[in-house]
Amino acid sequence: MILAVIFMFNALKQPLVIWLTAPLSVIGVVVGLTAFQTPFEFMAILGFLSLIGMMVKNAIVLVDQADVEIKQGMEPYQAVISSALSRARPVVLGALTTILGVAPLLIDPFFKSMAVTIMFGLLFATALTLVVLPLLYVVTFRIKTV
Repeated sequence: MILAVIFMFNALKQPLVIWLTAPLSVIGVVVGLTAFQTPFEFMAILGFLSLIGMMVKNAIVLVDQADVEIKQGMEPYQAVISSALSRARPVVLGALTTILGVAPLLIDPFFKSMAVTIMFGLLFATALTLVVLPLLYVVTFRIKTV
């Protein structure tokens, strides 16, 4: 997955920013599994792997939008802010539909750990990504504030 992102952007800095946001989902996973007193079993591992894919997709959307706006001539700091604001709604709505779609699995003992992992991981990581990713982008590319 890392190589796919590197080839997609044909660079190293953008994939670095994208993959630095992936660990943010661990916070939500720990909170969710602890709150529901559910073990981190095989199905939770599968849920975590799919969660990482969702987080990388969200990060790619944000980083690509910032790159596009910078290439269109927008001042880099404004481009990062604009891209974060314009992509926030699609990212949040995508996460919300996934969370609600997985919610019925909470009553199934076999899929409960996977559902908790995806729901809480996605909830926390989406909120954190919308704040942390623009900050990482600005720091990584050494963009000066206005």
